[in-house]
Amino acid sequence: MIICPWCGTNYLVFQSNCKNCGGPLQAIVEPTGLSIPTETLPMPPPAPRPISERYVWRLLSSDGWWIAALVFGLLGVIFFLTGAGLTIGIITAFVGIPFLFLGAAFLGAGAWVFIWRYQETQKVVNVLREGEATSGQIVEVEENYSVTVNGRHPWTIRYEFQANGQRQEGKVTTLNQPGQQLQVGKAIRVLYLPTAPKWNSIYPHP
Repeated sequence: MIICPWCGTNYLVFQSNCKNCGGPLQAIVEPTGLSIPTETLPMPPPAPRPISERYVWRLLSSDGWWIAALVFGLLGVIFFLTGAGLTIGIITAFVGIPFLFLGAAFLGAGAWVFIWRYQETQKVVNVLREGEATSGQIVEVEENYSVTVNGRHPWTIRYEFQANGQRQEGKVTTLNQPGQQLQVGKAIRVLYLPTAPKWNSIYPHP
């Protein structure tokens, strides 16, 4: 990675002048042990790539927001049924009505988050199907201890890449512990949509 000494802008590919401040940049040759040469990385097959619709559910299974939506939905059902039962009894109706409203609120919130995360994940699958390939580099790997799925904590992998002449950032979440090829400083292949580079993913998806 090349860092502008004048303004601190980061570049994955050498440029003679910083696009942010215009200052001159000096190419830096990094030690060979820090990253995998990009020519050894697998190139994605040409688009469109055959990605199953079921892959959406695999990605959602490691998404913290989607898991939260399931919890909200479960709480909503419990509160709603409890409230409905209490409301049927005239004497306990004043207790049941707040439970009904609370259950409806939980159900609404859960449904909204579920739809939001499903639509976002569909866009990731679209990137894997239609995205353009480029090279990138991993900048952070972090385990999320606040979420547990089937006894495992999801991992968040953050990376940088160049698209349309600009430095872009991305992240993926996975339940699989990242191997040596997905550690900080390693080179990776990235797929992105040329019309919207914010939609991107590591290839192959971990």
